[in-house]
Order: sequence, then C-alpha cells, then structure tokens
Amino acid sequence: MKRSGSADLPLHYGYVPVWLAERMAKLGLAVVENIVLDYGKDEVLRRLSDPFWFQSLGAVMGMDWHSSGITTSVMGALKRAVNPHSKELGIYICGGKGKYSRQTPDELLKISEITGLDGDHLVKCSKLSAKVDNTAIQDGFQLYTHNFILSSSGKWAVVQQGMSAQSKTARRYHWHSENLTSFVDDPHTFIYGQNTGTILNMADKQADGSRRGVMQIAGENPEHMLKEISKLVMPAHHDVRAKDVDLKRLGAILWLAQEKQPKDFESLLLLQGLGPRTLQSLALVSEVIHGTPSRFKDPARFSFAHGGKDGHPFPVPIKVYDETIGVLQNAIHKAKLGLSEKNEAIKRLTQIAQQAEKDFTPNANFDEVIEEERNNSWKYGGRTVFGKAKAPVQQQLKLF
Repeated sequence: MKRSGSADLPLHYGYVPVWLAERMAKLGLAVVENIVLDYGKDEVLRRLSDPFWFQSLGAVMGMDWHSSGITTSVMGALKRAVNPHSKELGIYICGGKGKYSRQTPDELLKISEITGLDGDHLVKCSKLSAKVDNTAIQDGFQLYTHNFILSSSGKWAVVQQGMSAQSKTARRYHWHSENLTSFVDDPHTFIYGQNTGTILNMADKQADGSRRGVMQIAGENPEHMLKEISKLVMPAHHDVRAKDVDLKRLGAILWLAQEKQPKDFESLLLLQGLGPRTLQSLALVSEVIHGTPSRFKDPARFSFAHGGKDGHPFPVPIKVYDETIGVLQNAIHKAKLGLSEKNEAIKRLTQIAQQAEKDFTPNANFDEVIEEERNNSWKYGGRTVFGKAKAPVQQQLKLF
C-alpha cells in the first residue's frame, strides 16, 4: 500500500539565497534524471506524491528540514531545472506560488498542444484538486501555491499548499492520478502498483456530478475528506534534534563515510577520489533516488547531506554540495552513453548503508556529531543566509 497525503509545517518567512537556489536546481535535475533513467518518468510522479519523500528531498537539497518554505522552494527549483529538458525526460511542471499558480491552465493547454494529451481534461483535474483542498476540506487552510506535475504518458501529480494564519502553520497536499476514481471520496488515498483502476475523465458527463459533489460537501463535516492514510506533521522547533532522526540509519551513514575509508571499497564503488564528507552526502542523495518508501519516515536525517540555509543542523557545505552534483552529473552523462558503472556505484551506496544498519549500534553523541560538522563547516565553504562559516577561534589562532 502506498499513498499520497498531507504534511503540516511551521510557517517560515525566510528566503532562498541565489547561491543555494542555483545548486538546488542542479541537484533536483540530477535526482529526477536518475529516477527517470532507472525507474521511468511515472516514478517521478509517485515520489512527488509522497509527503515523506518530498520532505526528504527538500532536506537533502539544503532547505530548512521542516519549514513551509520547503514546498515553494523545491517545486520552484524543479520547475526551473526540469522544464528545459521536458521533451527528453517526459516530465512537465506547471504552476507555482501566487500568480504563477493561476497560470497553470494556460501552461497545461500549451503542453497538450505539444504532447497531444487532453488539455481540457488536465485543466479540470488541476482546478478540481485545488477546489477540493481549498473548499471541500474545511480545515482553515487557504491555498497559495499549486503545482501540477505532468508525465507525457498522461499521468499527473499535484503538490499544493495552504496557509492558516490562526495556527501559524502551512499544510501541504499531495495528489496522484494513478487509480484515482473520484475527486470527492477520499481523493488523497490510493493503491500503488499497476494502474488497474479507472481515472475519472473530468471532460466526461460524470464531471458535472463530481463538481456538484464538491460543492455539496463544502458545508459538511470534513472528517470524511480527511482520512489520509499518510499525514506528516512536523514539529515547531527549528533545530534538528535526536528524536527527529533514526539514529541507527544516520549512524550507519556516518560510519560508512568517516570510519570505513573509501579506499577500502573503491573497486566496488568506482568512486575514486571522493573524500569521506562527500561520500556522506552522496550516500544520502543515493537513498533519496533509490530508497523505498519506508526509508523516508525521518526526513530530518537527510539534512545531514548538505545542512540547511539557516544553519540547522549546520551551514550548507558548498564545496561538498558542488562535488556531489558533479559526481551525479558525470554518472548520468556516462549512463546516457551506455557506460553505467558509476551510476550503478551510486545506487550501490544506499545498499551498502542499509546492509551496515543490520548489525550497527549507534555510539556517537548526536550533539557532538552536529558540533563537529559546524566546526569543520568553514573547510567545506560552509554558508548560510547570514554569511560564510568561520573557523573556530582555536583554529583561527593556528592559522595565524
């Protein structure tokens, strides 16, 4: 059983600096390209419809691991990076925040002219998904961002977010067209796997009944509409704490990168030249690409790849981030040429980490791990929205 669902996030009014936005776009494209290469374009939609995977992707990109800004920032980065390659990848991303969300219908109609898909049907799907979450579900959240992600196969996913001024939180809603049979009867819950169900054609006469149903339940008890199987509720605290992370999984990654040096298994990984810190990031990125749904129940763990723009759990290590992107891009380029050894090596990383977990007992102090990352951040070009990371005082004395 797999499902889409919703995520509750604390409101966050920060911004994404240019230096991070550019890297988010590059890493996002590399992740999408890898998924398309290994699992197909429709798998991208399945991943985006999973709130836990989406949160993990945002964390590995260097965004604040739990804030509302992760939604608009990740989707904005993906749209900028993926759409120039839409014809090749078969993935189209429409909409966005505010006025850009209202451009979704026009974007879908233009895409339909290129792909031959039913543009009117797609526009109705987009409008109805927004209508359900904004009107039919009376939960106090008003939508302000709407992204419609389309595959050239005709399948689609929706990632949209509403804001509640009263609770000072945002709620993100995820949709997936696979096996969707109704827009008004538990639309956020569905069965994964082969598409053996019927996708409701909103251009059909049945669409009138569905639209009337949306309006009828608008004033009713919303409980029926809120039976999401999967709901992610993020804590109010901004820092990353031990309780937010599966310490066994994180410990295995740190062990893999820091204690078992890459030279011990270079022949297996074909990733010569990578230092332990880049290997740590690459292992977490590999899991985002190749991991199964059960691996994303602790999204905060993925912030240990590239930190966070506000310094939680530590500043974004620019040099490591760039090297990770370079390795992924190189692997993708070679895979397209039929040389898949490096791409397979990256896939193998997450398998090695999972194997290590079986007999692994965490013994490192969580706070000490974060402190070490912060102390070493300046070595890796660490950076936050507040500026560049500086060496600890004792290290500065040594430098002089």
